[in-house]
Amino acid sequence: MIVDRPLLKIRQATPEDSRPLAVVFRDCWRHAYAGIIPALHLDRMIRGRDDQWWRNAIERNREMLVLDVAGVVAGYATFGRSRGNTRYQGEIYEIYLTPIYQGIGFGEHLFEACRQQLDLRDYNGLIIWALTDNQRAADFYWRRGGRPVAEVKERFGPKTLTKTAFAWK
Repeated sequence: MIVDRPLLKIRQATPEDSRPLAVVFRDCWRHAYAGIIPALHLDRMIRGRDDQWWRNAIERNREMLVLDVAGVVAGYATFGRSRGNTRYQGEIYEIYLTPIYQGIGFGEHLFEACRQQLDLRDYNGLIIWALTDNQRAADFYWRRGGRPVAEVKERFGPKTLTKTAFAWK
């Protein structure tokens, strides 16, 4: 158990989390990306992350944390070695909280739990990518001390969007 408080737990994901994680992903992505990612492409991405997808991901990846609030899976994060050729060795690939749990400090706990796990692996530096149009994510990373260090373009269906990398030393 990474964090174990009476109502808040951050722990490794288990196969039993598959269904709740599919729901968290659906709710988060609809909330964060509606109006940014084209609707048909967004729906296709959400459908692709069904219960079985999550079960397979959990079985393959032990670097997945679940935010459990009073027994409810309220968010998750995945992390590991940076996928890019950068000076930042650690990366948080995804970090999402169900919308009703956002803005009350739970995201900070999940973010810091990922940082702690990356520190335990002796990775130097941290990077995380966010769609530039997702201002809520950019503000969250900025408040945590991350600073923009790079941008790339990525296609989402017919639309090309910019992703910004936020980094910590």
